[in-house]
Amino acid sequence: MDSLPTVSPRALGRATLARQLLLRPSELGVEEAVRHLVGLQAQNTKPPYYALAARLGGFRPEELSGLMESRAVARIVSLRSTVHTHTARDAVGLRRLVQAGAVERELRGFRKGLVGVDLDRLVAVATAYVEERARTVKELRERLLREWPDADPLALTVAARCLLPMVQATPRGLWRRSGQVALTTTREWFGGDDEEAAGIDETVLRYLGAFGPASVKDMQTWCGLTRLRPAFERLRPRLLVLRDEQGTELFDLPDAPRPDADTPAPPRLLPEYDNLLLSHADRTRIVPTELKGRTWTGNQPHRVFLLDGLLAGLWFLEETRGRTTLTVEPFARLTRAGRAALTDEAERILRLTAPEGDAYDLVFRTG
Repeated sequence: MDSLPTVSPRALGRATLARQLLLRPSELGVEEAVRHLVGLQAQNTKPPYYALAARLGGFRPEELSGLMESRAVARIVSLRSTVHTHTARDAVGLRRLVQAGAVERELRGFRKGLVGVDLDRLVAVATAYVEERARTVKELRERLLREWPDADPLALTVAARCLLPMVQATPRGLWRRSGQVALTTTREWFGGDDEEAAGIDETVLRYLGAFGPASVKDMQTWCGLTRLRPAFERLRPRLLVLRDEQGTELFDLPDAPRPDADTPAPPRLLPEYDNLLLSHADRTRIVPTELKGRTWTGNQPHRVFLLDGLLAGLWFLEETRGRTTLTVEPFARLTRAGRAALTDEAERILRLTAPEGDAYDLVFRTG
């Protein structure tokens, strides 16, 4: 084996926490942070707000909500065929880049339900329909069934989602506002002609800037694409190359932060689906091996918290009229210092996100 520098899981964790703006509160603006992080996982409506609250100094949820209303950012199916909050530019360019992978991956299982369906015609019909006004999934499905009554309804809507770049129109996703999913095209929502797909080489560099050091397989896990090795090889002369303790080759930006492994990592409360936990094939830099699988029950992810840069427990939020209760459930007994630091961070998050005027409680629960 060659003599590439070896980096420990703890050092990898500190590097990724630095890129993820989780070692210290960042002064980036909200839109700039969304771009730097290459989007925020948004399967549910609130996680992007809690993700930014954990990362940005003085963040106010109304800032992200305002950017959504002004259409500077939007919710769209992109990475891993899941909903993300992206800047307008990434909602178009990054979505176009990963779209081919989504079509190949998702439509394979729906071919039988699409027999006799002309996919080009489906795109034309769906585009015209959702560009008249934003349509609910039910409305879109019923319109497509009028065209292809013998097709599988779910297959039709999955095909439309895969083939069309469609955003979720507001008020869906606005802070403390309700709204069902209603879809329209990126062209209609942002105005003007759609831009080209993001370049794969540029996207590799952006991924490393937000999640590195990382392997080729790590990036493939993050974006849902395959066969990315050629892009890394083209970029190799510009990248720093390392190895993890298992000998896996890792790539990084030469000038990106790589803090010392003993750099303090404050407690952080993260939402369900946070990309910190979903964007590497090997997640031991953040998730200790013995805790693998503890962040999910069935197919439902939990909110988690970090202590000393590692997964250390879950947190739950209950909002009733006039009162918000945040419950912390550590996986192991907390030290006095750890509990005090976690209390400070939890109270900070509550001050930022609890409804104005509400009382709030912080509860520690042992398993």
